[in-house]
Amino acid sequence: QVQLVESGGGLVQAGGSLRVSCVASGRTLSTYTMGWFRQAPGKEREFVATINWSSGRTYYADSVKGRFTISRDNAKNAIYLQMNSLKPEDTAVYFCNGRNRLNSNDYWGQGTQVTVSS
Repeated sequence: QVQLVESGGGLVQAGGSLRVSCVASGRTLSTYTMGWFRQAPGKEREFVATINWSSGRTYYADSVKGRFTISRDNAKNAIYLQMNSLKPEDTAVYFCNGRNRLNSNDYWGQGTQVTVSS
């Protein structure tokens, strides 16, 4: 079992920046791919970015490429999503996800609200 706790959401104006964090506890993350997903009101949850904990390789949704950066801190067992040049359409609840590559078990955090005003 992996417990994930997000923090760092909030309200920001369009064009601004925000960083959300996710701290993992309970297991070593060496076999995990960690990531961020988001869900806007009335929409399905969508992929934002992932990072392979071991290799550090990252993947991004086209909608955030060049604006968002996912990173990890091995010592703190944490991942971050640095969001720059935010747009109103980035408004959503952002969820941290951990997927064990060995058995495909998925773990989710409780989510953190990001609101971008125009």
